[in-house]
Amino acid sequence: MNKSNSQLAKAELRREVTVWGSFMWGYADVGADVYVALGLVMAAAQGATNLAFALAGLVYIMIGLAYTELASAYPVAGGGHYFTLRGLGDFWGFVAGSALLLDYTIDIALFAYASAGYINFFFPSIAKISMNIGPFHNVNPAWAIEALAIIGFLIWINIRGIRESSLLNEVLGAVDIITESTIIIMGFLFAWKPELLAHQWKTQFPSLHNFMYGSSLAIISYVGLESISQAAQETKRPATIIPRTSISLIFTVFIFATAFSTVGLGILNWQEFALHEGNPVARLASAIPYIGAVAGPFAAILGATILLISSNSGVMSASRVTFSMSQLKLINPWFDIVHPRFHTPVRTIVFFSLIGALEALLSALTPRALDTMGNMYAFGASLGYLLVFISLIKLRFSDPYTPRPYSMPLNITIMRRGQKIKVPILGFIGMIGVSLILFEVILTHTIGRIAGPLWVLACIGYYFWFRHKAKLPILGNVKHDWEKEQIEVLTSAEEYELVEMYKQTLKERDEALAKAKSYGAK
Repeated sequence: MNKSNSQLAKAELRREVTVWGSFMWGYADVGADVYVALGLVMAAAQGATNLAFALAGLVYIMIGLAYTELASAYPVAGGGHYFTLRGLGDFWGFVAGSALLLDYTIDIALFAYASAGYINFFFPSIAKISMNIGPFHNVNPAWAIEALAIIGFLIWINIRGIRESSLLNEVLGAVDIITESTIIIMGFLFAWKPELLAHQWKTQFPSLHNFMYGSSLAIISYVGLESISQAAQETKRPATIIPRTSISLIFTVFIFATAFSTVGLGILNWQEFALHEGNPVARLASAIPYIGAVAGPFAAILGATILLISSNSGVMSASRVTFSMSQLKLINPWFDIVHPRFHTPVRTIVFFSLIGALEALLSALTPRALDTMGNMYAFGASLGYLLVFISLIKLRFSDPYTPRPYSMPLNITIMRRGQKIKVPILGFIGMIGVSLILFEVILTHTIGRIAGPLWVLACIGYYFWFRHKAKLPILGNVKHDWEKEQIEVLTSAEEYELVEMYKQTLKERDEALAKAKSYGAK
C-alpha cells in the first residue's frame, strides 16, 4: 500500500450525527417499511393482518431494546456484526455481517423499487407494462430502470457525506411523520368501520401457512433499527443519544405499523391492498372521505420520498458494516479506504450499492419483484437478529465491566466468580421470538429459504479464502486488546464519564484478582 492509501486507511468517520439525525436514520429505514409491507402482508395474512403486524411488533420491541443496550455500550460502526464478533468471535461475527449485508443490499433494491412504485401512482400506464423477455414473463423494464436510476442517485449523495445524507433523512422524515399521523387520524375519524374489520377477521382469516408467511413478512415493517447502531461511530455523545432515540423510534414505528393495518382493514377489503401492492398507503389515503382526492396523491409523493431515504439508509448501513468488517480483518482491507475529501467509505458505498442494483434487476425478472426481495429480506433479518440476541446474553457474562448506559429491563442478578451478572430475561424471550420468525421464513418462503442460505454460504466461502490468503486464523480469532479499544472508542465519543467509570471498574477487577492470587499463593 502506498503512502496516500495508508493515510486514507487511517482516516476516521466523522461524528456529525445529532439527536434528530440519529432518530431519522432509524426512522428512514423502519418508518418507511410499512409503505411496502402493508400490501405484501395484506396479500398473505388477509383479515388477520393487524394481528400479524402486532406479533411481529412485539418481537421487534425486544430486538430494539437489545440494540439500544449494545449500541450505547459499544458505539462503533458495524452494528450487529460487531456485537456478534465481540460476543461469539470472528467467524460468527462474519456470519452476522453477511446476513445483515444481505438485508442492506436488499434494502437498497427493495425500497428503491418500491419508491418507483409510488412514483408510478401518477403514471399507471408504466406500472401496467408487462413484457416477456426470453424465459421471463410479466417483466416491467421501465419500473426496473426507475429503480436503478434511484440507486445511482443515492450512491452519489452518500459519497458526498453523512451530513448531506442525514439532512435528506431529517427533512423528508419529519414531513412523513406528520403525513402518516394525519392519514391514521382522519381515517379513524371519517372512514373506519369496525364492523368491516370484524367481518374480515371472522370471514377472511387466513390459513396457518398464509398467516405464518404474512407474519414473517411483517418483520419487514420493523427492520432497520440497526441503522442507529450503524451510525453510532458518527454520532455525537452516542451513550446519551442512542438510548433516547432508539426507544422513541421503537414505539413510534410500532404504533404506526399496527395503526395502519387496523385502520386499513376497517376501510377497505384486504384484496384492495393486495391489488395495489406497489402503493398500498396511497390507495388507503385516497379512500378517506373529504381529503382522499388530495391525500392519495400526497401520500404517493411522501411514499416515494420516504422509501427513497429508506433505500438511502441501506446504502449507508451497507457501507458502514463493510467498513467495520474490513477494519476487523474479516474482509479485504481494500474496503477500508475512505474518501480523502468527504471522509466516507467510497469503495464500499459503490460496490455494495451495485450489488443492490443487481438484486433489483434480477428480482424484476420475477412475477412479483417486491415479494421476491421481501423473501430474502426476512431471512437476513431474522438470522442476524438471532445472533445479536445470543451475543447480548454472552456479553453479559464475558464483558460485565463495560458501562451500559442502558440495559434491557427484567434482569435476574446472579454471582459468577465474584462478579455480579445481570441475566436478561427479555433477551432470552427475544431470542425465542426471532427463532420462531426464522423458522417461519424457512418453512414458508420459497425463495428466501434457498437464496438466503446460498448468499451466506457464498460469503463464508469468501471468508475462508480471504483469511487463508491473509494468513489469519480461519476459525480462530484475531487478537484484540478490547479494553484499550473500548477506552479509545468512548474517548473519541467524548463520553468521559463512562471512560472513568470503565477504568475504575477494571482497576477494581485487577485488584480483586491480585488479592485472590496472593491469597492462593499463601
